[in-house]
Amino acid sequence: MFRGRSRHTLDEKGRLAIPTRFKDVLNPKEDVCLVVTNYINCLRAFTKENWRIIEDKIAGLPLMDSKANSLRRYFISGAQECPIKHGRITLPPDLREIAGLQKEVELVGALKYFEIWDKSRWDEEFNNARDDFQASGQVFADLGI
Repeated sequence: MFRGRSRHTLDEKGRLAIPTRFKDVLNPKEDVCLVVTNYINCLRAFTKENWRIIEDKIAGLPLMDSKANSLRRYFISGAQECPIKHGRITLPPDLREIAGLQKEVELVGALKYFEIWDKSRWDEEFNNARDDFQASGQVFADLGI
């Protein structure tokens, strides 16, 4: 599972080093690339195995459902395989632009995937998440957490 967060720098070609703790999650024989797609203000990176699970679920959604179509058009259409070379992936320019990625980025573990945020956007998102977390204590208690 992908856990923790760390700051990294994108080089001029959009190459991003994968943190050791994230590389440790990957199977070096099977995970030769990550599937990276756009999300809300960030990118999400999945192993091919976890991506297949998502694709299978989305493939089963109704073809004429407008929300399912929005999901396919935004989330699925952005997906690109990014080969892992020398412990790095190269993020395609169109995905970097959609996510607003500049030089400084934050990699954020989210269990079955990790997110790639522009540092300034991440700082704002983290503050919002902290506020939501503090206000949600009873919800977590109701879930048995």
